Parts: sequence; structure tokens; C-alpha cells
Amino acid sequence: MKEAIRNLFRFDAPYRRFELIETESLGTPSFFAHRKAKKTKLVKEHGMLSKSLEANRKRLSELFRAGVNTDLILRPVVIGGRSNALVVSMNGMADEKQIADFILRPAFQVQADGVSASAMPAFFREHALSMHETELTSARNDVICAIAEGRTAILFDGAGEAILCDTRGFVSRPVGEPQNEMTILGPKEAFTENIRTNITLLRRILKRPDFVCEFRDSGGTNGTKLVLAYLDGTVNPALLAELKRRLDSIATDTRLTVGRIEQLIEDFTYLPLPQMLKTERPDRAASAVLDGRIALLVEGCPLAGVLPITIGTLMESGEDIDMRQPVGTIVRVIRMLGAILSTYLPAYFLALALHHPGQLSSEILETVIASRAMVFLPLWVEMIFLLLVFQLVREAGLRVPGSIGHAIGIIGGLLLGQAAVSANIVSTVVLIIVALTGLGNFTIPDYSAQVATAYYRIFLCIAATLGGLLGITVTGLCATAVMCTVKSFGVPFFAPFSPVTRHGEHLLFRTRIRNRAGVSDWTNPERRRA
Repeated sequence: MKEAIRNLFRFDAPYRRFELIETESLGTPSFFAHRKAKKTKLVKEHGMLSKSLEANRKRLSELFRAGVNTDLILRPVVIGGRSNALVVSMNGMADEKQIADFILRPAFQVQADGVSASAMPAFFREHALSMHETELTSARNDVICAIAEGRTAILFDGAGEAILCDTRGFVSRPVGEPQNEMTILGPKEAFTENIRTNITLLRRILKRPDFVCEFRDSGGTNGTKLVLAYLDGTVNPALLAELKRRLDSIATDTRLTVGRIEQLIEDFTYLPLPQMLKTERPDRAASAVLDGRIALLVEGCPLAGVLPITIGTLMESGEDIDMRQPVGTIVRVIRMLGAILSTYLPAYFLALALHHPGQLSSEILETVIASRAMVFLPLWVEMIFLLLVFQLVREAGLRVPGSIGHAIGIIGGLLLGQAAVSANIVSTVVLIIVALTGLGNFTIPDYSAQVATAYYRIFLCIAATLGGLLGITVTGLCATAVMCTVKSFGVPFFAPFSPVTRHGEHLLFRTRIRNRAGVSDWTNPERRRA
């Protein structure tokens, strides 16, 4: 009987379902276990190359998992008919034609009679290689990083050195037009994912011997390269040293971009406004470098991070300086009015309608009451609901690729607005205010500042609902006080207004262009404007 029941319900069947099971020595981890966990130190491959070619081959095969990773190419070669060597490259990352024409062919043709094994790397580099960028190294980690990024390593038997040749030939996206920073009067080029191309785009603008592009490791084991672009002799040395110190503190295995690096090195983590300008335009990054700031380039990221920044940096457009002074001033005034309107208009309307109706004329009150005759939602819920719907439509339009996204943004807004009014969910007056708010929000040039302003607008609506104009005033003063304490890599966020500097960015009025040497003094550069 027991055997029949066991066979019927298969109690004796083995458990074959695959699962990944975590084992905790103290049982189920607590809610704050991630804060108490010990941080593991990222370890790199240290040590020097061996003089034995076979030992180096085995170590590289082990590190790159050559048994399953068929992309690693280990090409043995006899140089000059007498010296054994190994040409190591990564398939798809290195250019095979360059390896065949400039490495393998000279290896078979060179005459190396009388050259010792220890001197063979230097001899082959000087007498046989016809490549422009080569490097001698004895560190194993340099060889590993070079192979991983597409270069070719040549290892020799009896010598503890290797030659690293720049044979990178992977496919990259060509230079195109900016997608998020459209311009009418300015250049039409944008950064790409290739860091060498991005450096070239900057050097085409900054044709100066003091323009420095300093390569650095990003931290972690992924080997992502960073570039610090600045003018030597102009940039503040303390700013440069502080940025390098913060970059050295990065230790992560995640993929690094400009936005992620900003979050890892910034001072104020919970501040909605960005503390680093992210731009895809080389001309804007070059202008910041000329002004004594630093541009941060990351391999694989089509953006450049500019630091330090101020509130004026977020509110200026790259083509403001290309316009004539009166026109540029009018554009800036309209942009500032649009930003203020989009930030405070919904909260101001709620404060007047809920707490201060006496300040509205009878005609406006009658219009508001008539539009809300059949609406069952409270006014403040209606306002916040429409603001969130606007953000929803905007995000949907941004995430859908191509021209369909623009159609979704326009048609979705029209259909949702008309349907909501017809269903008596929202009123026409609130819908008009939200539409004006959205238009004003688009006048802010920086996307990160647009998103931060959108959520600050909701907090203002809550403050207006609870306290009226007094709530708006208190919330605005608190936000201004917090922003006055914020510094972007040592520079106050409201500079050059607070504190006042002699030469700085003009937020509202665009001054006349003059022939002046030097740069603005709000970053305390070494070479200031006269």
C-alpha cells in the first residue's frame, strides 16, 4: 500500500528544478543587511611578465578563458628565423589587416642575427615594426588591458617584455547630429561612443598646445578609460587634483557612463538638480574648457561631462553667444520667464483658488466655477493628476523610437486632454494651465534640470494646497537656501551672483562681446580675464 501511494504521488522522485540558492550563516538577512555587508576590494592582475614564453601563454589563456573564449587569438611566430614569439589579439577588436601587414610580415622579413633574446623586443620595435603607436611594457596588467581594448601584444621568448601595438579596428558609429541639443546657428556635430573620435572633435576646435587630454582608469575591473580634457596653465590646479582624487575613489564593477560617474563623485546625492553638465555637443564642451573648466569623456558614452557648473550653465544654450546682443538678451529673458512660469504657475493658481479667491476677479472666478461644475475631483488632486499625466506622455514620447515618439506626445496629449474634459475628470482651466506649464518647461535647455523642475513643481503644488501663498513662499525660500549651500566641485551653485565675482556668466542679459584675454574668474583659474 505504501509503495503504491509513493509511486502515485512520486514522493521518491528527485528534485530536478534549477534554482540559485543563497546561504546565509545567520539565517534570513535583515532589511539593512546591505549596509552592514563588507565591501570587497577589487583586485587587478599584478605582477611582471615571465621570461618564459610558454608561461606567459598559459597565464593569458587562463585569464581570458581561452578554452571557451574563442575570440582570443594566440598566433605563434618565429622572428628572423631564430626567436620564438607570440602575437596575441582579440578577434573583432583588432584589425586583422594591420596585424598581417605591419606585424607578421616584418617578423618574417627582419634579420636578427646576433641579437640576444633579452634585446629582441627593443630591436624588433626599432628595426621591424612600421606602426606609429607602439609601447614596451613588462607589466602583465598592461598587456591584459591592451588586449581587451583591441590592441595587439607581441611576447618574446627569453625576454620579460612585450610590445603593445595599436591595432584597434572595431566598428563605431560615425559622427552625426545632436539629438537632444538641437541647434540652428551652431555646429551640427555630436559626440560618439568612440573616445578617440570625441578627442579628435575637441582638438579640431581647440588647436592649442596647452590643451591636455589625460587618460585615466575608471576604477574597477572593467578597464573603462576616462579622459580629462583641460587647458594646462588655465584650469585651477586644486580643482584638477580634487577631481582626480574623487575618480581614484571609484571602485565598482558596473558599466560606467558620465551620469553614473557624476553620482559616484558628487557631494549632494539627494539634490534633484545636476551637479555636472552633460552635453553631446563638442563646441559646448570646448567652450567650457576655454573658460577654465574640465570636460570628462568616458569610453562608450556619447556625452561629455562638464564641471564645475552653476545655475547659469543649466539655463544657457550653446547658440546664445552666436546671436547678436539684443536678440540673445530677448531669447534669454523669454527662456527665464518660461522657466519661472512652468515652476510656479500651477502652485500659484492653486493658492489663489483655494486660499485667496478674493484676489481673483469675478470673471475669472465664474470661469473657474463653470469649468468645474461637473468635475468630481478636488482641485489640487486634479492639478497633480494632470501634471503626472503630462510627465507620462512626455516619457512615452521619449522612449518610443523615431518619429512615432513625437506623434505619441502630440496625439496622446490632445486625446487624453479632450477625453478627460469630456469625462468631467478635469476642467478646461486646469488643462490650459498644465499646457502652459509644459511649454514653459521645454524652454529649459538642460534635460536633467527639466526633470528636476517637474518634481519640484509638484512639491510647490502640495505646499500651495496646505498653506496658500505663504506655503509657496516658505517652500521657495527653503529651496533657495538649500541651493545656496550647494557647491559643484567647490564652486557655489549661484555663482557669480552669490558670491559676486568680477567676470562670470550672465544669466539674464547677454553682454557685448569684447576682445579680452583670459577667462572668467568664478572658477579661480590661473589665467584670469583682465
